[in-house]
Amino acid sequence: MKTRTPWRRTALLAGLVLLTAACGGTTKSDVAQQSSAPATAASSAAADPNAPLKQGLKIAFLPKQVNNPYFTIADGGGITAAKEFGGEGKEVGPSDASASSQVSYINTLMQQKQDAIVISANDPNAVVPALKQAMAAGIKVVSYDSDTAADGRHIFVNQAGAEDLGRTEVQLLAEQIGHKGKIAVLSATPNATNQNTWIEFMKDELEKPEYKDMELVKVAYGNDDDQKSFTETQGLLRSYPDLAGIISPTTVGIAAAARYLSDSPSKGKVKLTGLGTPNQLRKFVKDGTIEAFELWNPADLGYLASYAAAALASGQITGAEGEKFKAGKLGEYTVGAKGEVLLGKPTVFNKDNIDDFDF
Repeated sequence: MKTRTPWRRTALLAGLVLLTAACGGTTKSDVAQQSSAPATAASSAAADPNAPLKQGLKIAFLPKQVNNPYFTIADGGGITAAKEFGGEGKEVGPSDASASSQVSYINTLMQQKQDAIVISANDPNAVVPALKQAMAAGIKVVSYDSDTAADGRHIFVNQAGAEDLGRTEVQLLAEQIGHKGKIAVLSATPNATNQNTWIEFMKDELEKPEYKDMELVKVAYGNDDDQKSFTETQGLLRSYPDLAGIISPTTVGIAAAARYLSDSPSKGKVKLTGLGTPNQLRKFVKDGTIEAFELWNPADLGYLASYAAAALASGQITGAEGEKFKAGKLGEYTVGAKGEVLLGKPTVFNKDNIDDFDF
């Protein structure tokens, strides 16, 4: 039987504190640093919900890394939204997902006088000084997918509830392995806000009695790099030849892990789930490498973030709790506590429904 260790409870509480502040997972020191910070960078100016969306808004999307299929889809949705409301959207960003790789792009976008920056943070704190300078210059900042510290943005557009995602990932895998065996997590970068929060909820879910015969043996990091994620998967199977399953809550990681498993003797034996897009994982579902995985629609996430940025830049909202804005085809949304806007619940994909989706 596993016992609930004090350090794990402390880690989860830290994750819950930060979830309230910025819906992300960082270190305990990060929580302490943020405890005295304002809950959100919302302007003190009054919102005018009846203000029209300004025409010609320039909105820049800064993903963790470019050429990542997930962000290509998400940012494409945001650029489509910008065209709808008469704005101009573009994607810029680094080719690697290191903690400080986005800073130079923020500085350049500030010099270009963009109206809004929509960012998925590689690190919750490394980008904040540059983002504060951008906000001081009048640029609105929306985080999406992976949050910054709360004082580094006006609004966080969250793809789904962090607790729901973390717990359902464990539940999906548990069903596939009969609630028994060793499991591993193949994450993105060690500092990824969203990944760390989800993992803390995974760990807490595993403390429940129904998972007493499951053991988390390793959290590996593929750095959202295809080859490194592939190599890390290989390393997990070599280190733990009796591994029963892998959770990879990153689209790059799950695709790389599926590619490795599909050509190995472990295909169908080591279960794989996580977060991925139907188009990238369809063949692996159909050939039996993956039974089920989940995700929200990344195009809708970018689309919503784009409208949130436009609403901020047009003065319809400031990022304060309770404010409402319209997001085109997605309808009306309300700003929640700490400036969070929630897209909605994820969808589970399997062989029965995967052909119903195209993204």
